[in-house]
Amino acid sequence: MADDTTNQTPDTCSHNCGSCSASCGERTAPSKLAPNSVSSFKKVIGVVSGKGGVGKTSVTCLLASELMRAGKKVGIMDADVTGPSIPKAFGAKGPLCADQNGMNPGIGAEGVEIISTNLLLPQDDMPVAWRGPVVTGILTQFFNQVNWGDLDYLLIDMPPGTSDTLLTVFQQMPLDGIVTVSAPQELVGMIVGKAVNLAQEMGVSVLGLVENMAYFECDECHKRHFIFGEPQGEEVAKKYNIPAYATLPMDSAVAALVDAGNIPAYDVKGALKPIIDALEALPEHVEGDAAAE
Repeated sequence: MADDTTNQTPDTCSHNCGSCSASCGERTAPSKLAPNSVSSFKKVIGVVSGKGGVGKTSVTCLLASELMRAGKKVGIMDADVTGPSIPKAFGAKGPLCADQNGMNPGIGAEGVEIISTNLLLPQDDMPVAWRGPVVTGILTQFFNQVNWGDLDYLLIDMPPGTSDTLLTVFQQMPLDGIVTVSAPQELVGMIVGKAVNLAQEMGVSVLGLVENMAYFECDECHKRHFIFGEPQGEEVAKKYNIPAYATLPMDSAVAALVDAGNIPAYDVKGALKPIIDALEALPEHVEGDAAAE
């Protein structure tokens, strides 16, 4: 009998994939999105967390700031569509304008390029309550209908958890890998594992782990206090074979600079160097890679 499953997807295929030479995923894998005609990305990096409240967006901002400090041209796609906060951290303002090629991104402190729903709203405190398909459509437009120009890095700030947005980005965008963010709690370590395992199942490389809010350092005695318990990032990184690991402290200066729209002024004092080194070691896209994957 002829095989009639060629056009089926992994979700609908009912035959025994082990009986043929290719899996359903291999036979039906969709092509990745490509940027518009005036844009290119050398590297595309997702920043993820398995849960909210661990400072994923702050880490995205600090990674962007460190890369710009190293002379890289950086853009941030704020994929946390219903809870956007990237523009505030960099002082970027809307409304955005467009031309025949697409929408021009907002420009924040130190020249970072940003696309975010908050740059499209008439007031930045307006709620965004959109269902999954609408969010998916917006993410696609953020990626391939924005005039990014030629970027060294596009960082994608994901919403927390393993939702539709994460699946959309993993499946449709040419990710070179992800950086995952945690806090020093056993529960958070377990949830990091969920995000890491999902990435591995979908063939996305996990490049590094940042353990945020790992300690508080007293200004007077310079002793480190572990507010949320002993750091576990190194142990979690080893458990899930994550090649690079870094820690960041609790520091009120981060919040103050975010409120001032000037997060690039924060000095991480080399704490993110292992993650930056891992990103720099990645090969760059060549023209046409994104469309061909």
